[in-house]
Amino acid sequence: MTPHQDALLLETAPIAGARWRDQPTHKARAGVQRAVTRLLDALAPERTVVRTARPPRPVERHRTPHGCILQAPAAAMSVSWFPDAASDAASGELQVLVWRGVVSRPGSAHRAPAGATVARALVLRPEEGGARADGLAPPEDAADNAADDAADGTEASGVAIAWGWRAGDGTRYETDALAAHCLALLEQQVAGAVLTGASG
Repeated sequence: MTPHQDALLLETAPIAGARWRDQPTHKARAGVQRAVTRLLDALAPERTVVRTARPPRPVERHRTPHGCILQAPAAAMSVSWFPDAASDAASGELQVLVWRGVVSRPGSAHRAPAGATVARALVLRPEEGGARADGLAPPEDAADNAADDAADGTEASGVAIAWGWRAGDGTRYETDALAAHCLALLEQQVAGAVLTGASG
């Protein structure tokens, strides 16, 4: 299998993980989807269609139906959301892959001759957060109401619960913090590619 084919398999195949014990509610699924959309909007906002050519950028941002790809000249990052299709649950996993080289976008006729290899992988699962979607701190009695609120995906005030992301090592990220972490990982890879190119 070529490195390019390996890259495509990593981009499209979910990594196995634990499932939720109970099937989440519609509100919980909607909350997770909002968190996914918010993350993707922070990393690669939907572009408006324009008739003129876009000027080249240091990092090209491409949106896909379930993720995004940020491509620098010699490094890239892809973020892919894989919902748990077996139970139509809000659970699923988010894969953040940092790449060396040029990643081929789905449906693109352009293929980089050397392909891309994974430099770093981060797998996260959605988790109900302590912070609210409006950015305010949770009420003091949040612990008492947590079980009741989890049942319908809202807080007692009716404000939607914010969803965060938990990595395999236990690190928890709010959506904005995860977006910043992803961009930092890409910057590190770009800096490493520049140093490698300068020394080569």
